[in-house]
Amino acid sequence: MTDNTVQNLNTDLPDLKAYWMPFTGNRYFKENPRIISRAEGMYCYTHDGKELLDVVAGLWCCNAGHCHPKIIEAIQEQAETLDYAMAFQLGHPKAFELANRLTEMAPSGIDYAFFVNSGSEAVDTALKMALAYHRLCGEASRTRFIGREKGYHGVGFGGISVGGMSPNRKMFGAMLPGVDHLPHTHNLEHNAFTNGLPEWGEHLADELENIIALHDASTIAAVIVEPVAGSAGVLLPPKGYLKKLREICDRHGILLIFDEVINAFGRTGDSFASNRFEVTPDLITTAKGLTSGTVPMGAVLAKSEIYDAFMAGPSEMIEFFHGYTYSGHPLAAAAGCATLDVYLDEGLFDRARSMEDKFGDALHSLKGEPNVIDVRNIGLIGAVELAPIEGQPTTRAIDVFRTCYDNGVIIRTTGDTLAFSPPLIIKDNQIDKFIETVREALQNN
Repeated sequence: MTDNTVQNLNTDLPDLKAYWMPFTGNRYFKENPRIISRAEGMYCYTHDGKELLDVVAGLWCCNAGHCHPKIIEAIQEQAETLDYAMAFQLGHPKAFELANRLTEMAPSGIDYAFFVNSGSEAVDTALKMALAYHRLCGEASRTRFIGREKGYHGVGFGGISVGGMSPNRKMFGAMLPGVDHLPHTHNLEHNAFTNGLPEWGEHLADELENIIALHDASTIAAVIVEPVAGSAGVLLPPKGYLKKLREICDRHGILLIFDEVINAFGRTGDSFASNRFEVTPDLITTAKGLTSGTVPMGAVLAKSEIYDAFMAGPSEMIEFFHGYTYSGHPLAAAAGCATLDVYLDEGLFDRARSMEDKFGDALHSLKGEPNVIDVRNIGLIGAVELAPIEGQPTTRAIDVFRTCYDNGVIIRTTGDTLAFSPPLIIKDNQIDKFIETVREALQNN
């Protein structure tokens, strides 16, 4: 940090009262605030100048690092040129450019992009696409969705319905009707401390056949899963599991949706997890790393067969009655194009793959530390699961989070799991730094 930056920092806290913070213990936070005022590269800085090594990329999203100058420049230039263009019946160049570039990067056959503003919106959009697609194909009875236990698909009513994390669901009523869930794939008995994809668990995909037998395939629109479940604690797909899901869906005419809001843009060591695992879904949801977290944006990427099914009737008529005021927003689209430039020009997807062994070995060095019951990882995403304190779930992990923060490292907790998803620019010495900080925190909590 330069002397000039220090001088420009606002050391006075804002009035914290009015802001109702998301997914946060508001009362505790406002008594113990952590205010981030600036960020650059791998680091965030508090309002009073404390430097923090960010090993969660903001919230799984700043894959190119914070405030990358090329992305910031693109946003500034766009703001000076075109602040907003109506999203309905009008277009602007950057949205079309970004759609073309995304589909070129996506698995073969994924040829169309529909822009939204978040992962939650991407999921609800994909679910609506699936329902409408089957209706257009003369199968209006296909209205059910199959999610998965421990799945996270955002916080819209569609997303929490197909999701499988009970705290996100229990306060909000009946959800979408007719949704069922596959069992999750997390199994400590068989897969604890696996470095990479676990060998055990492919057979769990066969549970989809049982669900289909219960409801009948003619009632099921789509199956939605995260290739690697993120918010539930980095749960990896067993070898062969995703391919088996694809085979079963194909056999029964069911669409397969991959939620890659966290997985995409280098996180698993490839542009998309679909490419890494060599399984092409019918729809892909994405957000977060699409703009490296700089401007909110999401997308649904669709196979040609799905898009083409909508392209019937008079050409001037609306084919899909859905969209958002800020779909394909000029600033977001400019940020997305610049972000893709950075990923490709700096080789960040390849870098994530090349750092995988170093990152994984470093995480697994925590095996044997107090209360560590599992370590798992792929690409530059990983987790350390802790034994919970009896009667106090999540407390142990939160204590580790607070200790790491006090010692200059930002980590993520979900339940009693510590999650890590550093920017793809992380260096060896920064991996060593955060691992030793976590190790010390484990030994003292």
